[in-house]
Amino acid sequence: MMRFETSQSMKLGQQMKLAPRMIQSMEILQMPLAELEERIEQELENNPTLEIVEPQGDEDGEAVGRSLDELRDRRAKKPTGERDAKMDAMAAAPARSESLVEQLQHQWSLVDVDERTASLGTMLLSYLDADGFLRTPLETIAERANVAMGTGGTPLGIADLEMALKAVQIFLEPAGVAARDVRECLLLQLDAMPEREDAPEAEVIAAARRLITDHMDDLMKNRLPRVAERSGLSLAEIKRALELMKRLSLAPGRQLVDDSAAGIVPDAIVEYDPDHDRYIAYLNDTRLPNLRVNQEYAKLSRDKSAMDQRGREFIRTNLSNAQWLLDAVNQRRSTLLRVVEAVVEAQRDYFDLGPSSLKPLPMSQIADQLGVHVATVSRAVADKYLATPRGVVALRKFFSGGLSTKPEGAENAEGGEDLAWEAVKAALREVIDAEDKGKPLSDDALAEALKKRGIEIARRTVAKYRDQLGIPPARLRRTF
Repeated sequence: MMRFETSQSMKLGQQMKLAPRMIQSMEILQMPLAELEERIEQELENNPTLEIVEPQGDEDGEAVGRSLDELRDRRAKKPTGERDAKMDAMAAAPARSESLVEQLQHQWSLVDVDERTASLGTMLLSYLDADGFLRTPLETIAERANVAMGTGGTPLGIADLEMALKAVQIFLEPAGVAARDVRECLLLQLDAMPEREDAPEAEVIAAARRLITDHMDDLMKNRLPRVAERSGLSLAEIKRALELMKRLSLAPGRQLVDDSAAGIVPDAIVEYDPDHDRYIAYLNDTRLPNLRVNQEYAKLSRDKSAMDQRGREFIRTNLSNAQWLLDAVNQRRSTLLRVVEAVVEAQRDYFDLGPSSLKPLPMSQIADQLGVHVATVSRAVADKYLATPRGVVALRKFFSGGLSTKPEGAENAEGGEDLAWEAVKAALREVIDAEDKGKPLSDDALAEALKKRGIEIARRTVAKYRDQLGIPPARLRRTF
């Protein structure tokens, strides 16, 4: 017989609770540069006691009067009528570029079609995804439109949508937008090819069309001999068609959207100093405004004759917030630069020789070296990038485990070394790049080739790293 008993007990213990300021400070440390810029802009807009350092200032008396008026206007939510340097800076930001749908709708408004087709086309464009595909079934679109319409109008049929969709696909550019799947996307681009000045021969276009229509699955699995047998095309004709297909886009909508604004902004820059044969690092924070606490507000917070207790408390709270932000930003600068400098020193071989020389570097090693907690290093590294002579690299890439190529039990043996997993991946890519594409290496053969280089890993690890590198298996790498 089982018996359940309940009892009450008291447990003593210590629990560490982080102060809100400390949590916010860690958040500032973890922010990448672009996100920190946004945070500072928000604080500048909301905190009257935080200001950008200007080249020239006003006289003290004028500044005090202006600060008091500015504070009253802010609390009363009235415009001062003066030009605000902070607002001017934000207003000078580049305008938002048009989205894909906005650009296509502008094109569509210039197309000469009847009113109903124009209306349906506009509705279809609103369903496109970022790649330019119409992935929502026409049946679903019709159903939603009929529900929204109620019982007052003529029900929308699939045939109407099909007709409008065909017009959208024919008239809008780039070719391939509004396709419902990859096959249709590629065929639409082939349809538009004869109109181009660099159009290939009609026979090549026709062969590509046949391959896309009837043999797509075998093409995706690189079964070219089977495609030749079933299509009646020679391998030479298939290869010419495949070269044409490489010019087609699987995401035509991306051609209209400017993604440059979403590019990576490096948080630090690493450069080689030839005079001293070393790499130097510095922060890429010149984009951040030079901030300070407005001392005139500090005077007002102590002047009982200038305002009531409530007003002084309002100023003191904002002064505290402004000073905390300055301290947090400065702490972020110091910590991030120290981490980057330690990484550059530890990974000198990477900068000299390339990714294949990346060494294992646990975060705990850098934390011990700098005398900080490993969580601090982790936050400093998160979402940060370095601009280096070898390109823009994620800072986290330099931290990883690895393996040793030294003989077992011979830590001081010559010829061996410690390699980071990223270096192993780089070696794997080198082996695959050098293979005979007519007879590509299997994962077992790749493991054996790495072993000859002193890198011993299992076949399943080879397969995992190959997938992470975006490299297909041997049968898909084979050329005919």
